[in-house]
Amino acid sequence: FGRYFQQIVGVLPDWIVSVLERFEVTDLASLEQKLSEGAAQVSQVFARYAINFGRNTFDFLVSLTIMLYLLFFLLRDGQGLANRIKRAVPLSRMYKQRLFDNFTTVIRATVKGNVLVAIAQGALGGLIFWFLDVQAPLLWGVVMAFLSLLPAVGAAIVWAPVAVYFLVTGAIWQGVVLIAFGVLVIGLVDNILRPILVGKDTKMPDYLVLLSTLGGMALFGLNGFVIGPVIAALFIAAWEMFASAEEFHPQ
Repeated sequence: FGRYFQQIVGVLPDWIVSVLERFEVTDLASLEQKLSEGAAQVSQVFARYAINFGRNTFDFLVSLTIMLYLLFFLLRDGQGLANRIKRAVPLSRMYKQRLFDNFTTVIRATVKGNVLVAIAQGALGGLIFWFLDVQAPLLWGVVMAFLSLLPAVGAAIVWAPVAVYFLVTGAIWQGVVLIAFGVLVIGLVDNILRPILVGKDTKMPDYLVLLSTLGGMALFGLNGFVIGPVIAALFIAAWEMFASAEEFHPQ
């Protein structure tokens, strides 16, 4: 192999040889050294990713086990814990009942609203994929429904690469239709339906529902789509109680 390598280098034009010499690949020994160094670096990268994957998998399994363990006790003793928390809050019965009713209403409305928005976005995404003759539209619709819980990007993680593929492969009208439908229909469903579905039950303004949802997800991750509106609703309820002088200081 070394002899063949030197013969190939010998018949190359001078300018190519000069370029190869600049990168120190005209000598077989230096080329083997560079290849071995590159292989070692690649193996280190793969090893690092494998270790991270194993660690993340272990963390997920541990978290899942802890969640299921705690879920059993919360389902069994949840009512008793809720009653203890109610008794511990240093407010009168009327105010405590108002806060806890608001808390329950916001959680139910937020979960219901996000689930309905996810179903709507997944259904619309699957429908446009079926119209554009994309393979497995039902599967991609389900994937978009789950991804719609993510802030900002959501279902665009699925339909945007497909639109780019259409444009690159020459299917211009399919790509343009998918981009327009994704931005104007699928993308606006979240901004239109979520405030309506959540704000209707929580009696919060649409802009506050949207801001609290996005802010909660930015701070707390995926769980923030419930935590954010809950904090906002409890703040408004507490603010109204303390702002109403006649209600807070009954005559």
